[in-house]
Amino acid sequence: MKTLTLTLESSQKKLYLKIAEAIRNAIKQGNVHPNDKLPSARALAKQLLVNRHTIMAAYNELIAQGWVETQQRRGYNVAQTLPIYRSSAKTFQNESNSTQHKWRLVKTNSAKVQLPASQYLYNFAGGNPDIEIFPFNEFRGYMNDALNRPAINDLNYGKNNGFPPFIKEVSTYLRRVRSLSNKEIIVVNGTQEALYILSQLLLKAGDKVAVESLGYRPAWQAFKNAGAELIDVRQTEQGIDVEHIETLFKQHKIRLLYLTPLHQYPTTTTLPVAKRVKIYQLAQQYNIPIIEDDYDHEFHFDSQPLVPMAANDPAGLIIYLSSFSKIMFPGMRLGIIAVDKTLATHITDYRTIINHKVNVVLQDAVARWMKDGAFERHLRKATRLYQKRRQCMVELLNSFIEEGLDIKFTIPAGGMALWVDVGKNAENISNLAKEKSLYLLAENAFHLDNKNNQDKYIRLGFAGQSEEKIQQGLLLLKPLLNLRSNRD
Repeated sequence: MKTLTLTLESSQKKLYLKIAEAIRNAIKQGNVHPNDKLPSARALAKQLLVNRHTIMAAYNELIAQGWVETQQRRGYNVAQTLPIYRSSAKTFQNESNSTQHKWRLVKTNSAKVQLPASQYLYNFAGGNPDIEIFPFNEFRGYMNDALNRPAINDLNYGKNNGFPPFIKEVSTYLRRVRSLSNKEIIVVNGTQEALYILSQLLLKAGDKVAVESLGYRPAWQAFKNAGAELIDVRQTEQGIDVEHIETLFKQHKIRLLYLTPLHQYPTTTTLPVAKRVKIYQLAQQYNIPIIEDDYDHEFHFDSQPLVPMAANDPAGLIIYLSSFSKIMFPGMRLGIIAVDKTLATHITDYRTIINHKVNVVLQDAVARWMKDGAFERHLRKATRLYQKRRQCMVELLNSFIEEGLDIKFTIPAGGMALWVDVGKNAENISNLAKEKSLYLLAENAFHLDNKNNQDKYIRLGFAGQSEEKIQQGLLLLKPLLNLRSNRD
């Protein structure tokens, strides 16, 4: 350690004692910890503009008191066992003469912090990509290019909507692959930041937001944080119930509709075109904006995915969200809002309250990656791999059914998970699975109103781990599913 910030008392004590007291206080306050190396006598003397022998005298005083230890040619260290631990904790608390501040919290997050899914040996979380297949070495080259040839002017404050070359590449990709045009692109640190900004900008306390009855809790939390009341819309086997939406629009003053139409979260159902058109017509009739969360568009296996609802938005009422978290990895924190230009400026201005500047270097690297074509090569590879893993899971579950296991599921056209009907005891199965280091969620984790919980569905993600792990994990899960007894 070369520098240690010390505060010397203005007292009549000798200088070496004042320095010793300052070091002792730094140790008590936790500025340095037991076994930490302390500055050499020469370095501390230079810092404090005193004679080196004065520092040595201070250290010798602390050694005698048990606060500091020294070894030949290794300098000074904070003692491994401090005098405050050898005396009573109560004495030390009295000595500190401080009272713990009690915080007044006006907003909190009631969601429970749980062990991350990645900490389990078998991870069947439904939205996890396989981080191990990401081409880190390849992407490092684009990061190096971004740092070796930076856009200097863009590294300063300003342009809070995103790095222009990245916006250009994203716009081109969305127009070519998702038929999405005539929208302004705003770059955010993932979909959750987008949802928070939109909630704060568009909602006030008491406003009502219509959401899918089974859905994405982090989105709900963002709406609730803005003071909104959530109204759940029933779901059918074909996705959200359009007739119920119409009834709710008539009964309530809905301010916002939140949907996951391509791969409904968590059931993975794709909303048919006819229902999309009807929902759009109703939203236009009742003047209700739609947030379309298209979180895993590329991972569609049996056909071309339907284009986003936002691709056919003449009224400009759809706010389109997409993320790079599933394509790359969640730690990348990179997402986009595609929105009508009349709202884009307001979103960018509000974003400045929480973040003055986008991550230019990261966006520069991703823009280079996209422009070079390597981005889409990785997408094609990941899509092929996830399709194989889906097939692996389907074949194994079908073999369980042939052996007498009473479960049901529909093979989804896309997405990253299966929605499996286990008959009953889904929540118990999920809890018991975790005891086997096997992570999965039951339907209770996705209900807005738990009164609707049938306790019969579990969600099994297939994208985030190898075929070998899928097989091993499902074989561990199999005994928990209770042969032929779930529906008794």
